[in-house]
Amino acid sequence: MSQFLFQSCAAIALTPRAVQILFPLCQTGDVTLHIPSSLASEITPPQGSQIYESSLKDHLTAIWSQYRAFIFVAASGIVVRLIAPLLAHKTEDPAIIVIDPEGQYVISLCSGHQGGADQLTRLIAQQLTATPIITSASTSLNLPGIDILGVPFGWQKGQGDWNGISRICVHQEPIQVIQEAGSTLWQKSLPTEHPFYFGFNEEISFKGRIWITPTSRRFAPSSDIPKVQWHPRVLWVGIGCIRGATQEQITTAVQQVLQKSHLAFEAIAGLATIDIKADEIGLLNYAQSSQLPLKTYTAEILKTVTVPNPSHIVAQAVDTPSVAEAAALSAAKEYGEAVLLVQKQVTEAVTVAIAQAEIEYTGRTGYIGLVGIGPGNITQITPAAKTAITQADVIIGYSLYTDLIQPLQHPAQIIESLPITQEVQRARRAIELAQWGLSVVVISSGDCGIYGMAGLVLEQLSVMGWDGNTPQVEVFPGISALQAAASRVGAPLMHDFCAISLSDLLTPIEVIEKRLEAAAKADFVTAIYNPCSKTRIQPLLTAEKIFLMYRDPLTPVAIVRSVYRQDEEIILTTLGKMLWSHIDMLTTILIGNSTTFFHENWMITPRGYLKNE
Repeated sequence: MSQFLFQSCAAIALTPRAVQILFPLCQTGDVTLHIPSSLASEITPPQGSQIYESSLKDHLTAIWSQYRAFIFVAASGIVVRLIAPLLAHKTEDPAIIVIDPEGQYVISLCSGHQGGADQLTRLIAQQLTATPIITSASTSLNLPGIDILGVPFGWQKGQGDWNGISRICVHQEPIQVIQEAGSTLWQKSLPTEHPFYFGFNEEISFKGRIWITPTSRRFAPSSDIPKVQWHPRVLWVGIGCIRGATQEQITTAVQQVLQKSHLAFEAIAGLATIDIKADEIGLLNYAQSSQLPLKTYTAEILKTVTVPNPSHIVAQAVDTPSVAEAAALSAAKEYGEAVLLVQKQVTEAVTVAIAQAEIEYTGRTGYIGLVGIGPGNITQITPAAKTAITQADVIIGYSLYTDLIQPLQHPAQIIESLPITQEVQRARRAIELAQWGLSVVVISSGDCGIYGMAGLVLEQLSVMGWDGNTPQVEVFPGISALQAAASRVGAPLMHDFCAISLSDLLTPIEVIEKRLEAAAKADFVTAIYNPCSKTRIQPLLTAEKIFLMYRDPLTPVAIVRSVYRQDEEIILTTLGKMLWSHIDMLTTILIGNSTTFFHENWMITPRGYLKNE
């Protein structure tokens, strides 16, 4: 699944069975299989495996800093003893995952939140069709981890008592949340029972406080309640400088302005300046060392920006009355409404101004997964589709479908359910969030490319001038309704077949009738989608009439409603009696061809093999 799957993982195998279990993971991501030389002499190591001669204890010590995660197939006690001397702090330790020797369970052992072990455990379990074991207290309460709350949005952690606030959260004691900036999407996906209170309320005795702000606050060690701060990246720093200004001068100037204004460096989204400074070595080095993007604007653009402190001297020098203020506002306006938070501050070599954007900069490349969830039963979803759903920041779909995949969801995810008639809105919302930098999956029942959302999202991207790369897009096929219905009644699709939707919301009824006649006349086995609704019955009556013009009334027909779901209903009948059955929008109809027949409640369309014997 592109770069979003397993990244920089070491898989440790000590037995032939462990190699079998881990091998599929090595085919789907950046996972390196490590095998002792003694085992390598017994089996043929998979291509790309790392063979080590030393003890596993020494080998782990040697490679510990090279990987973000370690996946063991072994007893958890053995793993605990091996990694104990190597663990430092949960903010630094790699994710540790343990798979039992039979591959039935995947355990998040260490660094569940910040190291990503909980999420990786879910992904691996989906790949292996195993059971994930996650013991994080917040997960059991269906709450997002406080220490990873802002990760999808690119927020940076500030100072605070993170262990203390996590403990308060787990105990479900009241926590005050003061959010001054950044996305509030995380709030909308909280469970009904959660410990967070937003804003101020003097009647509640809060046991903890979370600040989500660009401001840098100093918390006293002796504070009566634990406090933490997340910093959304909403600050754009405009910089003007003399030719040859050094990295040190720029660093000092920015730090001084931040300190004076009580703003957090972690809240900086990026830097902005005039395009003639794009080759300024000191500025480039500062941007690179700070890992901040640098945006540049022409004088023509900057001179159109209204600023509080224009300068005639600057205008004479660079053809615009403002560089720092205008550049900061120009960059911030690319992310919604902008306000000049700090007017230009001038030093001997550097001028600094800071604007705040409405929307934070995530620093991530967005992703859209177009996922077919099959007929609705979790067991009928492909492992790749399950993995795509599990790893997503956001799941978008029709409410019925998001409910069907609820077991695959986890507390940190944002679920957006829109009505069945709002397909275009779903597509545009997915694109909007992906362009912002989130990982989004759009789910469709059946196969997403057959009357699903895949075509609509791709079509909408093409209208917007999509370059084919950003955001990244992947399509995950699912078992289509016609396949699922066919599997429940036998083998009706063994010869040429077609699918026709009777919905005339997007296709003129004249076109539908033409296709029905062509399919009936050509003797195709025909799958009918969207046969009728409470207000749309005529197209189904027309379909029956057309098929009876070319098919025998005794032609076998299967009517399958809510296939593979709890209220599944299957009726085997004939074309002449088709309309005697209960049919609605959850129904798929399979009309046989001239050779289709029933045998002991099985619907069969011969391929022709027996005729050639």
